[in-house]
Amino acid sequence: MIRLSRLADYGVALMTQIALAGAGVQSAQELAAATGVPLPTVSKLLAALARAGLLVASRGARGGYRLARPADQISVGAIVSAVDGPIALTQCIEHGPGTCEVEVLCPTQHGWKAINEGVRRAFNAVSLAELVWPHAQGWAQPGAVPAGDGPTRDALERSTR
Repeated sequence: MIRLSRLADYGVALMTQIALAGAGVQSAQELAAATGVPLPTVSKLLAALARAGLLVASRGARGGYRLARPADQISVGAIVSAVDGPIALTQCIEHGPGTCEVEVLCPTQHGWKAINEGVRRAFNAVSLAELVWPHAQGWAQPGAVPAGDGPTRDALERSTR
């Protein structure tokens, strides 16, 4: 089973909550209350997302976090990678050549690279804005695909077949 880590899932949830705030800042306490994610976990994730350049932190009594750029310029792939590291389905993809005991005998190595690249492209094709405001992308009804001919539309059409 391929599944996001719990931390990556929480990171996406925090980023959507921050995006909903618009230009305003949100404190770690506000985000913990809004998402139900424990405050220590929220603090850890906010630090990782800020280090990755996805959030800007403001200090002071009215400090908090805001998006570093518009939500339509932040991909789900960037959020997941900021929390978990590069998207990699197998050990040889994650750590590179020479890290797998059966690498020289593995007939599927090139196939896994293609599959991993497809998954990475799919994560990067969906923006934070598309998660937060699906109605703006034409995703209001189940099975609907956004208008346009970009990779997101193609990926969604293939996944619903």
